[in-house]
Amino acid sequence: MRVIDTNDAGLRTLIHDFPKVVAKFTSDNCATCKLLAPPFEKYSADPRYTHIAFLRLDSDENPVARHMMNERIAPFFVAYYHGRLLECDTLHTEQEVLAMLERLRTHSHVAAE
Repeated sequence: MRVIDTNDAGLRTLIHDFPKVVAKFTSDNCATCKLLAPPFEKYSADPRYTHIAFLRLDSDENPVARHMMNERIAPFFVAYYHGRLLECDTLHTEQEVLAMLERLRTHSHVAAE
């Protein structure tokens, strides 16, 4: 699955349309966002993650996304499982993104209980 560019309203819908979602909140003036864009695209096409929807939102244009980031800076990543937030954090390296994806990939309802 390729990265889906969306907005606040789309995020609210898509986290319920797909069982597993990772959302990346970016900003135009964010060098790390640009640095992590190619790996994010690469992982969205990786067969290991075909059951995960990859979303991208511009936090400068989406007030809910901006509020969700609160005091944090972009790139801010959020993992959802069946519409429920699992984890969120500002990530700085490809390895951190991969670790979040692996936790989401292997997450199941049984593990959450």
